[in-house]
Amino acid sequence: MAKIKYKVKIDKEKCIGCGSCVAVCEGNFDMKDGKAIAKKAVSDLPCNKEAADICPTQAIILKKA
Repeated sequence: MAKIKYKVKIDKEKCIGCGSCVAVCEGNFDMKDGKAIAKKAVSDLPCNKEAADICPTQAIILKKA
């Protein structure tokens, strides 16, 4: 089964820097200047979806690549 590739974008205005995305998907998310950043703009890690789902402000935007 092929992995789904996502284009990963973070809405900096919505991000509150809670770090939940890093907690569930350290492979593709990190914190910089109090806000989340995506390590890769296109990623096939399954945890990207989990990070988007757990984000309390829906700041993570995923689109199939």
